[in-house]
Amino acid sequence: QVQLVESGGGLVQPGGSLRLSCAASGSIFSIDDMGWFRQAPGKQRELVAAISSGGSANYAASVKGRFTISRDNVKNTVYLQMNSLKPEDTAVYFCNVGGKATRFSPPTYYWGQGTQVTVSS
Repeated sequence: QVQLVESGGGLVQPGGSLRLSCAASGSIFSIDDMGWFRQAPGKQRELVAAISSGGSANYAASVKGRFTISRDNVKNTVYLQMNSLKPEDTAVYFCNVGGKATRFSPPTYYWGQGTQVTVSS
């Protein structure tokens, strides 16, 4: 079983920055795509950014140019650097990782527990 532990959320003023981290641990045979989703109150969960095992990244239009996703394949960790934060970025951010627990396991997507990001003055 793969466990995901997120960190780095908090309260920040508009224009500020935060860096989220998500570390995968447990029984891990391979990790493929890694990404971040967010869910604001009363809204559906949406993709913020994703990065492939080869390092190709894609972003939601609303965060392009402000957020940067990266990964450390040795540490099985994905990061989200968030700059120029806006109040509309306020949400619970969830890490999502695709991978296999063992050689024979089916590909599975795992979710982190979520971390709150609040952008407010």
